Amino acid sequence: MRAAFFAAIFLLCPVLVASADAASWRIKKDHWSEADEKGFSAFVQAIGETNCSSSQSCLRNPANPFRNTDQSFVDIDVDCAKLPYLLRAYYAWKNGLPFGFVNGVSGEGGDLRYTKTANRATSRHDIVDRGGGINGPNALLELLSTVFSGTYRTDASEKKGVLSDFYSPAIQPGSIHPGTIVYDVNGHVGIVYKVDGDGRAYYMDAHPDFTITRSVYGAQFGQSPARLGGGFKNWRPMKLVGAHRDKFGVLLGGHIAMAENDQIPDYSLIQYSGTQDNPKLDVKKAKWIYNDIELGFYEYVRVAVSGGKMDYNPIYEMNMTMQTLCNDLNDRAQYVDLAIKDGIANKAHPSRLPDNIYGSANEEWEEYSTPSRDARIKTATAQFYKDMAEMIDLWIHRDPRIVYDGVDLRRDLLKAYDQKSQTCTITYLSSGKRPVAMTFDDLIRRMFKISFDPYHCVELRWGGEGDERASCPDGKDKGKWYVAEQRLRNQPDRTYDIQMGFSIDELNKHVKGSGINDPPPIDIRALIENMGDQVPFQGMTAVGR
Repeated sequence: MRAAFFAAIFLLCPVLVASADAASWRIKKDHWSEADEKGFSAFVQAIGETNCSSSQSCLRNPANPFRNTDQSFVDIDVDCAKLPYLLRAYYAWKNGLPFGFVNGVSGEGGDLRYTKTANRATSRHDIVDRGGGINGPNALLELLSTVFSGTYRTDASEKKGVLSDFYSPAIQPGSIHPGTIVYDVNGHVGIVYKVDGDGRAYYMDAHPDFTITRSVYGAQFGQSPARLGGGFKNWRPMKLVGAHRDKFGVLLGGHIAMAENDQIPDYSLIQYSGTQDNPKLDVKKAKWIYNDIELGFYEYVRVAVSGGKMDYNPIYEMNMTMQTLCNDLNDRAQYVDLAIKDGIANKAHPSRLPDNIYGSANEEWEEYSTPSRDARIKTATAQFYKDMAEMIDLWIHRDPRIVYDGVDLRRDLLKAYDQKSQTCTITYLSSGKRPVAMTFDDLIRRMFKISFDPYHCVELRWGGEGDERASCPDGKDKGKWYVAEQRLRNQPDRTYDIQMGFSIDELNKHVKGSGINDPPPIDIRALIENMGDQVPFQGMTAVGR
């Protein structure tokens, strides 16, 4: 499967003949200095803050200061795992910096993207000038034909053998920055492009259809054991050694040496171990304490990355999270529209689901289904509900971390929720060519009804019921599949280690791995409605109480 996929990269990315000067990558520095790292961060942030929607449009965007030097440079389409490597190697090329990458990994358990144990880096490729310059486009294509999400799946504490391209950073100001990678062990990768004053890490990610979207780091990435290396990753420092300079100051020959973990000042396993003693790095037992206050992991990340900012305005936090989820739902709409436009919903339903619905080798399923995307949205929504419940509880107990200058938090939250819900409206065209508008609250209420299955009509893809579903042309067979897949829709967690090539009968029998009976609570509005009227003291505001 991988060989066919890598071959396709070259078909998708034809190399245009470039002049020697345009293509030449001359290495002028033997390592990345602090200024180079800051330059790379600024480069990633500038691109991330645009509305570019593909690697091609991002590299052509005015935010890329090197775009005019590309001339006949190739147009490259990348998925999530390749995007960080593309940006890093491109920046190295344009700035005369050394670069190398892991070009071989091994592991146990079949598909190296989802192994239960860590993959091991088995070899590296150094991009070295042997004289005459390096062809930049060809070097990038070779890189992109090699790296994949399994390249990231390495033990964060590994010290032996071939070192990975990344290390686990401390969760602190400056260590999480534009250019930091976030890796979801369920097979997804993003790259941070901005960190705000509240400690939110904004990331961009590419997808199988090569589009690039943006969101905010949170529970959708899940917590990972150190052995699988999920979470935050920074680029491992490297140095070109054994090279010599020619008369023009160009470094020729040599090889790349990678810094070991104990040589990296901000190397830390705290994202896996917690802040308390945890010698076995058991993430399930980890606790995160900041200034003597125990926090949930995602709250800890924000507090630690912001340098200790622990106050929360519930209305502001709610609006920010709703906007992030709204962006994610709009991105999902593009996938649903594509499946309808390309006629996938008109096809007969296969007799079985793919062996892994979240990472299938079936191109049609991989390109048009949304189980993994939907699961990330559901996980983030469930975390939103949990965070709101915790903020409400803090407010009820007059915790000083809650900053609110009104007199009726329940009323103000409901008002803000309803206003934001109306501004986040997604409209789809029904099978009967009728526009159907859904507010954010509508989408929350039908979240576990929306179908990830590309063979379903658009009404089912958006969880329509009653009159809304009347124009759906799906016959009885597809209707039975929709009903049978409900337990899979209830499950926000992705299970890559279970064979999922279920028949409809197996789904109905609730065989192992076919989902869960009840979804987690996510009705934010009901949560707020039921919080009661919390007026701390008559005639007084609630700031700092």
